[in-house]
Amino acid sequence: MSDIANSESFYLSGPSGGKTGILMLHGFTGSPASVLPWAQGLHEAGFTVSVPRIAGHGTQWQDLNRSTWQDWYDSVESAFLTLKANCDRVFVAGFSVGGALALKLAQIRGSEIEGLLLLNPSIYDDRRFFKALPLLKRILPSVKGGASDVAKPGAPIHGYGRIPLKALDSLRSLWSVVEHDLYLIDLPVLIGYSINDHVVSPSCSHTVIDNISSPSIREIIFERSFHNVSLDYEVEDLIAESVEYIQDVLSGEFESANQDDENELIDAEFESIVSQLSLDESAPTTYLDELDRFDDEHFVHPNPALPTVDQSARIALACLIGGPAYLLLEYTTGFEFFGTGPWPGVLLFIGGVVASIIRLARNDDDYDDGAEV
Repeated sequence: MSDIANSESFYLSGPSGGKTGILMLHGFTGSPASVLPWAQGLHEAGFTVSVPRIAGHGTQWQDLNRSTWQDWYDSVESAFLTLKANCDRVFVAGFSVGGALALKLAQIRGSEIEGLLLLNPSIYDDRRFFKALPLLKRILPSVKGGASDVAKPGAPIHGYGRIPLKALDSLRSLWSVVEHDLYLIDLPVLIGYSINDHVVSPSCSHTVIDNISSPSIREIIFERSFHNVSLDYEVEDLIAESVEYIQDVLSGEFESANQDDENELIDAEFESIVSQLSLDESAPTTYLDELDRFDDEHFVHPNPALPTVDQSARIALACLIGGPAYLLLEYTTGFEFFGTGPWPGVLLFIGGVVASIIRLARNDDDYDDGAEV
């Protein structure tokens, strides 16, 4: 039983079977209800959309506490394989922690996925509370969750009112493996994030953008919506951008547009370099002529001066050699200097070590580190 409406998995088949499928993943403690408008918008555009209820979600928070991130991933992969069996081309969309699961799926099955759509993806959280989770989860089963982070009034209940701590600690493990392997992502990516997100920092999206290997990335910034854009003011923008991105990837325009931008950048850099060279033959000499003038005779062999040994270095070296020599003499012949035993040799050696350290420290102080005083 669940108090969350529309919390069950749903599958919306597109017209004529909808040969392009979208696997859409909700977030941590959430349910399919949290992405329902987004899913419906993509279905109305002609795509088949599958929104699974991830293991432990959409029922009671205690069920989530009995699950781990591996259970969540298994349910995601199972839904993907079902959708893949019915569609020729499949995209994966993920909201919040659903974005982390989408990235994980792409890291493993990237060759079977056309592209990713990520909405406020969650891949880490630096707040101090999370560092205490290994201890807190043994004391408290859950803590009260915050209010739904939606700017638009009247958002429906779409997730648990409590946050299970054992499951939250498992989420930290998912974050770790996903962030570590971001470089494996080489698919076209659409990533949208809210600048006023109170749940997931926009820095998560920036980290994804900076570390994936995708040659084609499209960015959307939401200014009026909070964390869950699918239930907020800019849901129509989210749907429109998603549809355009999917169509561009399917037609090949998305990658070709990015290739054109890359070529323009290369051309601009080349022109910048060439503009600094003089290739006009009417000039007395050209840049290439100057290069020809350089030959081996211009090379000046270094003639470094031999290092000098000062008085302190000589004394230190004498102590380092004389000390052990005295100890060897005392040990083999029984010779003692006024009945002092081995101590003169020990003191000589220690003095040599100290003198060497002091001398080296002085040499280090002679270097200028470039700092302005």
